[in-house]
Amino acid sequence: MTGGLPIDLILFAMVAAFLVLRLRSVLGRRTGFERQPGETAPGAGQAPVAPEAVPVAPPGPARRGVPDPRSPVGQALMRIRGVDAGFDPAAFLGGAEGAFRMIVEAFAAGDRITLRNLLSDDAYAGFEGEIARREQEGETQRTEIRAVHDMGIEAADLRGTLAEITVRIVSDQISLTTGRDGSILSGAEAVTEITDLWTFQRDLAVSDPTWKLVGTRPA
Repeated sequence: MTGGLPIDLILFAMVAAFLVLRLRSVLGRRTGFERQPGETAPGAGQAPVAPEAVPVAPPGPARRGVPDPRSPVGQALMRIRGVDAGFDPAAFLGGAEGAFRMIVEAFAAGDRITLRNLLSDDAYAGFEGEIARREQEGETQRTEIRAVHDMGIEAADLRGTLAEITVRIVSDQISLTTGRDGSILSGAEAVTEITDLWTFQRDLAVSDPTWKLVGTRPA
């Protein structure tokens, strides 16, 4: 607790404020990557939606799904709160949305510093390896998050003081990779609805309040 406010809530507010500034400067509007064998980067292989079918107007806030406290997932969240009294599932989802936007943007831009601060060691190695490959091949990744529709807690676990939460994220994105000559290698100039499962982890016994991404997979 700091000044009577949960430290998670303060952290997420700072992340959200920083995100707004970055989105405005990079996109000019408001608007995993630890891959296991056979998995793909978020959004790969999903059918694009015609651009005219998706409004470009600034979207409203994402719907946030917090499990019933009586459910198994809800009980796991209560155990996490038993160790960290400042933990709040709704505030966690707000922070997870901010982290999602920052990580997707940082990966596309090759921003290793941002990724290093938000990912576990293993997850960072996967992201960094793909960034290095793109750089070697002269490829450029362009990603725009047009909207985040849903953020819902799908699973939660507490092993000792190590807490882990999996979030289902539904978003509209434009994502494409271009080659050295500017030709499109993958993706398209079309809005695609993407559903991913991102898993965040935190050791509640340490003072660092950051929930770090440990893995992603398509839903």
